[in-house]
Amino acid sequence: CFVMGFQPITIQGSNYPVSNVRVFTTESNTPRGYIVIPPVSFSTHSLQYSGLYSLTHKSRLKLVTSCLVPCSCMYHSNSKIPQGLVGLRNLGNTCFMNSILQCLSNTPDLRDYCLRNTHRTDLNNNCRAKAALMEEFAKLTQTLWTSVSSEAISPSDFKTQIQRYAPKFVGYNQQDAQEFLRFLLDGLHNEVNRVTVRPRLPAEDIDHLSDNEKGKKMWNKYLEREDSKVVDLFVGQLKSSLTCSECGYCSTVFDPFWDLSLPIAKKGSGEVSLTDCMRFFTKEDVLDGDEKPTCCRCKARRKCTKKFTIQKFPQILVLHLKRFSENRIRTSKLSTYVNFPLKELDMREFASENMNAVYNLYAVSNHSGNTLGGHYTAYCRNPALGEWYSYNDSRVSPMSSSQVRSSDAYVLFYELASSSHSRL
Repeated sequence: CFVMGFQPITIQGSNYPVSNVRVFTTESNTPRGYIVIPPVSFSTHSLQYSGLYSLTHKSRLKLVTSCLVPCSCMYHSNSKIPQGLVGLRNLGNTCFMNSILQCLSNTPDLRDYCLRNTHRTDLNNNCRAKAALMEEFAKLTQTLWTSVSSEAISPSDFKTQIQRYAPKFVGYNQQDAQEFLRFLLDGLHNEVNRVTVRPRLPAEDIDHLSDNEKGKKMWNKYLEREDSKVVDLFVGQLKSSLTCSECGYCSTVFDPFWDLSLPIAKKGSGEVSLTDCMRFFTKEDVLDGDEKPTCCRCKARRKCTKKFTIQKFPQILVLHLKRFSENRIRTSKLSTYVNFPLKELDMREFASENMNAVYNLYAVSNHSGNTLGGHYTAYCRNPALGEWYSYNDSRVSPMSSSQVRSSDAYVLFYELASSSHSRL
């Protein structure tokens, strides 16, 4: 059993900063490999790999006192196993959980947040004693990215904590992956929320402000109560516009969102694209009859049109394809093939304001089968290697990018391209 016991080391005959060198060891303190974290100004073509630097065991090294300093190492120097390519055991219908955990593990900023133990500095003092969910999630992520073995690991300790936070996941019944993701992100956020005491926010009259100013105001109010690394990554802002067909008055409401649940568009001919689904989600709806709202200006119920646009794009855009529908008799599943881009998903068409919003896909949670019996897997782009891999519980295998699109795609994870701007 190997322990990531990182230790500072000194490189004799080198002016490389000591604070930037780490060694990981076995329990017997035998060196297994070395990681060098480069300072901002350091650059070399011979050592650089994915923002990290590795040294061989042959380097002349002098060990000093042990100090745990995690970092997101991609390779162990004497192991041929790329990190992040370890499976998760199925504990009994827990494929939904394994699929989402692998997608989140391949979210670079969230992974590094766990590997560097930064989450510990963010633990909310009010729940520090019971912040077991974040701790177990971080431990699991660290194991996936630092294991020197390709053997699948058990997420049983993590499952114990998620079912304490959300009792609906007690037992071994099959669950919905998107619903699990919602509960998990909510739980992680609550434990690392930087706001220790949520203030009472008095109602304000903001009707005189422009829509852009309203959006900023409402976003800042949200951050006064909900502010965490999880929010930094996953939360965006949705704008809902309601226009009276009688007087033309338009009221706007701004709400945070963690993901977007997209209805699958129907076409008479041709394939359905992800853009079609976004257009279906944001199209104008007419509210009439029993749905008629009360117009603030007319002071009466009026026929209105309602439309959604995105006011603030999150760094990580999670798109949920609504494949399951329920009626009074039964639940059914749509197996429609939705064509989605792996690179350069352009979302500018759906923005409230003129802004760049281009995303690249890095993970997909898939559901195969039907409502009576199904199975979840994940396709993830390894951030260290830039290659796609299939995660099927304990099994991890390489795959072609051409295989990523399928009619099983259920939850899509996109990362904002570095050239895009998401902030208000």
